[in-house]
Amino acid sequence: MIPGLASDRAVWERTIAALGDEVNCLVGDTLQDDSLTAMARRILDQAPQEFWLAGVSMGGMIALEILNLAPARLKGLALVDTRIRPDAPDEISRRQAQNAALSAASPEERRYMSVEGMKFLIHSSATEDVREELLGMSKSITVDIYVRQNTAVIERRDLRPFVANAPLRTKVIVGEEDMMTPMDQSREIHDAIPHSEFHIIPDCGHLPPIEKPEVMADLLRELIS
Repeated sequence: MIPGLASDRAVWERTIAALGDEVNCLVGDTLQDDSLTAMARRILDQAPQEFWLAGVSMGGMIALEILNLAPARLKGLALVDTRIRPDAPDEISRRQAQNAALSAASPEERRYMSVEGMKFLIHSSATEDVREELLGMSKSITVDIYVRQNTAVIERRDLRPFVANAPLRTKVIVGEEDMMTPMDQSREIHDAIPHSEFHIIPDCGHLPPIEKPEVMADLLRELIS
């Protein structure tokens, strides 16, 4: 399981709990490297020889890098609320502005930015404990980590050529109300991967692993069954 931008293991914890003891879950380390390819190589070094792979948001981009580097090691793939195209110029400018704003912000301003960002990140029906967990996670991710990851996303290569290597068992999953990576971007991935399955999760935003863990767990059970 691979977390997204400014995320750590916490974003997957609820899905891991929902899976219980039936699945041995490992969460990839994305906090140390300055490129998606380097993150992918680190995760491959940590992973078993063969494994199922799930990535959310930036984690989905890293999953596609892993797919490019070691397709024979993947038994199945879940791409959750992610994208395969490079950022457009306006998206790059927005990410660069985010980096600058966070680097210059006080701790109080960063908390305000995190709270405001939640409006675009998760569905309005998400419970307060989910919101508190996400705020807690944002505190544990330093500004240096955020800027490094966001820069890696800006500099990512076009991931569309990699999807041709996707394993037969591939699920493309998206929250119906995702405002960060709208549904048409996930549908593009589904259309590009032969034999993939497309799953829309109702009343869900950008982070199904923490917003809808039971649904995510069921989809992952289907993937590995």
